[in-house]
Amino acid sequence: MQKKFGYLGGCLVLIIAIIVGVGLRQRSTHQVTPATAHRPVTQTSHVKTTHVATTKPWIKLKRPLQLPILMYHSISSGNNLRVPKQQFVQELTYLKQHHYRTLTATEAIRALKTNTIPQKKVVWLTLDDAYKDNTKIMATLKKDHFHATINVITSFTHKTNHLSLAQLKQMKATGLVDFGSHTVHHLDLNALTTAQQRTEIINSKSWLDQHLHQTTTLLCYPAGRANAATHKLAKPAGYQLALTTQEGLASLHEGRYNLSRLRVTPGISTATFATLINVHHS
Repeated sequence: MQKKFGYLGGCLVLIIAIIVGVGLRQRSTHQVTPATAHRPVTQTSHVKTTHVATTKPWIKLKRPLQLPILMYHSISSGNNLRVPKQQFVQELTYLKQHHYRTLTATEAIRALKTNTIPQKKVVWLTLDDAYKDNTKIMATLKKDHFHATINVITSFTHKTNHLSLAQLKQMKATGLVDFGSHTVHHLDLNALTTAQQRTEIINSKSWLDQHLHQTTTLLCYPAGRANAATHKLAKPAGYQLALTTQEGLASLHEGRYNLSRLRVTPGISTATFATLINVHHS
């Protein structure tokens, strides 16, 4: 009997050992080492987040746009065409403080053709003849985030008191200035034949297009004078607008090639300047 119980006891111990061994083996196969433990898989994204600047839609006006186009020439002193730098700076400071936006030539064309504006207060700064002292405006334009259009007499770029081609390129590269045509020789177009007028306005545009790598769309008449023949020549030559020296706010009812401007004269007060450009849009 003792041998029988001893034999059974040995078998029981063997069975228990086998069961325990199998259990430990199964447990070990389900354990995960710390190095391979389940962790959240993170992927490094190389896609840059692009912030798209939203532009506000332009305001559609119920009445025809009356655009104040300011006319300057030299930024100096000495005669009625020369506005001192200090006065120019004060006038742009007024525009800044009263939340005006200065238009580019392209924006002015869009505004007049579509009767829309980017905001309630807009003005277009223009300077005729491209005098060398026009470089004085650059610091103020940059500081106030403003823009100006300079009308170039293309045969004058070699004259000492006018902007050179190199200076025109430097100014254009800033994005603060664009350029219109003031013809080749600044002759009175009224006194020229149709053929002579065509040469003046086409050749000046071609020069600007070639040397400044642009499509010139603005024509400014020398001394503001032109006739019916000039108006007919401007469009087929590739111009979309033309400026005169007629006093007043520009409006499309004048005709795209006969736009008025506001002459800024030396010595006017800031209050007079404010009255000059004051216009209500609706």
